[in-house]
Amino acid sequence: MSATSILRAEGVRLGYADRVIVDDLHLSIAEGEFTVIIGPNACGKSTVLRALGRMLRPQAGRVLLAERELHEHSAKEAAKHIALLPQSPLVPEALTVADLVARGRYPHQRLLRQWSNADEIAVQSALEQVQMLEHADRFVDELSGGQRQRVWIALSLAQETPILLLDEPTTYLDIAHQIEVLELCAELNKAGRTLVAVLHDLNLAARYATTLVAMCDGRIVSQGTPADVLTPQLLHEVFDLEARVVPDPENGLPMVVPRDRRQR
Repeated sequence: MSATSILRAEGVRLGYADRVIVDDLHLSIAEGEFTVIIGPNACGKSTVLRALGRMLRPQAGRVLLAERELHEHSAKEAAKHIALLPQSPLVPEALTVADLVARGRYPHQRLLRQWSNADEIAVQSALEQVQMLEHADRFVDELSGGQRQRVWIALSLAQETPILLLDEPTTYLDIAHQIEVLELCAELNKAGRTLVAVLHDLNLAARYATTLVAMCDGRIVSQGTPADVLTPQLLHEVFDLEARVVPDPENGLPMVVPRDRRQR
């Protein structure tokens, strides 16, 4: 995969009002990678993702999209490059799957160019990619949790952006649906999209990420391959977790096995 940086944060400080969440952030997202950000609760993971998605303006430093400061792009122009799937998005009542996914075409609409055949094709293609085309006429609030996540991802795909940001896309899903969603993400990455996701499950992060970014207290502690990042020392430092790291019997990737304190 290419090592070309497509999205980059330089000396970024992020926060809300007078509260600083992240300070002096330096992060480079390589084109074509599936980057997963891990870390304990309230360490700044989602805040970083919001900044990368132009939802939060840095208090200091800058975020660059293709070497141009992100906030120099209009919201609509940025949305042609970056799609952001927030954590637990709310669905308006009585909205069909097709209608929700069609909202992903907003960045491509203009005053003199409303709905077109290209928009229709993009929506159909997005639904096909997430295997939800046969559910196009169903109401979103009738779907299972895993199906809903697929529809939200389809909305992001309909934007036809090269970068997809996902904030905890497996939250509230059972393990089968978590794997289903992450398999889809891996397929999208293999097809050429750059993905950045926030995940809590370390073993799923290790299985699907090409790059891991470990955060703690608003700073990046480690970045690299899952094998480089997931070490017993890092798990202790970042998560205060005593654990072994062993090869996953399925694929040889690192697997975190917490120590059983009852045996001590």
